[in-house]
Amino acid sequence: MKWVLLAGAILSEVGATLALRASEGFRKRIWIVPVGAGYLLSFVLLYLCLGQGMPIGVAYGIWSAVGVALTAVLARILFQEPFTWTMALGIVAIAIGVFLIEVGAAR
Repeated sequence: MKWVLLAGAILSEVGATLALRASEGFRKRIWIVPVGAGYLLSFVLLYLCLGQGMPIGVAYGIWSAVGVALTAVLARILFQEPFTWTMALGIVAIAIGVFLIEVGAAR
């Protein structure tokens, strides 16, 4: 269950971040509610995930790494923002770091 909660936290955070981008600095006020609700839901789900016993270093590492990667890819698709090989390499480096944190937490 903790992995489902973490996945929900990640998706909520990414959705809120994309809504924040879509709001164009809150000039499009219709996006204010999805931004606030998405971030609130994300933190509630992360809280519940931690309550299920997932170590915070693992949860936060995965949450932030997957969030960064997914946001960058979706921003490219939805908003035509740049996605360069350097950015892709950075995402791979983050993924390796999260993997090492998870392996270290298992010992």
